[in-house]
Amino acid sequence: MTDSPLTRAAEATPPHLARRIKGLSDRAIAWIFVAPTIFLLLAINIFPLIWTIRLSFTNFRANRPNREVEWVGLRNYERILTDSDIWLNMQATAHFLFWTLFFQVLIGFTLAWLINKKFRGNDLWTTIIVLPMMLSPAVVGNFWTFLYQPQIGLFNYAIEFLTGTPASSFEMLGSVTLAPWAIVIVDTWMWTPFVMLICLAGLRSIPDYIYEAAEIDRASKWRQFWTITVPMVLPFLMLAVLFRGIENFKMFDLVVQLTGGGPGSITELASINLKREAFEKWRTGYSSAYAIILFVTVFGLASIYVKALNKVKER
Repeated sequence: MTDSPLTRAAEATPPHLARRIKGLSDRAIAWIFVAPTIFLLLAINIFPLIWTIRLSFTNFRANRPNREVEWVGLRNYERILTDSDIWLNMQATAHFLFWTLFFQVLIGFTLAWLINKKFRGNDLWTTIIVLPMMLSPAVVGNFWTFLYQPQIGLFNYAIEFLTGTPASSFEMLGSVTLAPWAIVIVDTWMWTPFVMLICLAGLRSIPDYIYEAAEIDRASKWRQFWTITVPMVLPFLMLAVLFRGIENFKMFDLVVQLTGGGPGSITELASINLKREAFEKWRTGYSSAYAIILFVTVFGLASIYVKALNKVKER
């Protein structure tokens, strides 16, 4: 009879420890080894959260650590929730979030559906499409900044070729109207492959016999798509939306590389504004309250969404 790995690990421990754990179950031994790691992870995650909550009720400034800290109660939260500039940042975040998710889901599912069809060069095209998500956001930001250049950028020349409008008239990153769409285009280009891969996994998890049974019943391709493909891929699609929604709500590096929040503050997302409040204006207590509000918002929306996802999976 072969001993379990946990039992062998226990036997390899020093004699004084071995005497203490001798006779313990594998479950108890597992907790002995895992508990320090769990405690460390909890300390790393829980302590900063509790400390941030405490700071959110004060006027603490990190650049003046010796200054007497005043307890201000809910004043920081009240100022944030009644600040019109904050709501403009949230509006910019909502615009970015909605349109990136819309285009990534639409294009990602379409690409997954096409790639799921067996054709020559299938694997090669899959690899090419996935390449953008392998790049660093800093690299992608610099790359697209060059493409958006009004004088030499290839993106503007493509627009000129399609519309006949002079390339120099398109100030994608310098236009109040076009800058929000510029960052939507870049994020869609970079992360659509992620949605595609999840949708592709969902499509390939559908058994062939379901489609064969539908063909025997003389169901059209359109009916098969809406009654078989979409319902069975929907949980995968919703999971992709959850992942991308959380990531895009806290989007920072890509937008900073492209526009820095400009022109003006038209592309200043909530995460960028939070960084400025915390590390440029050094309003640490205020920014801590801001961070807690964003955390509660994401956590609440994600919890509601996960419940909806579970209901879809149970059908």
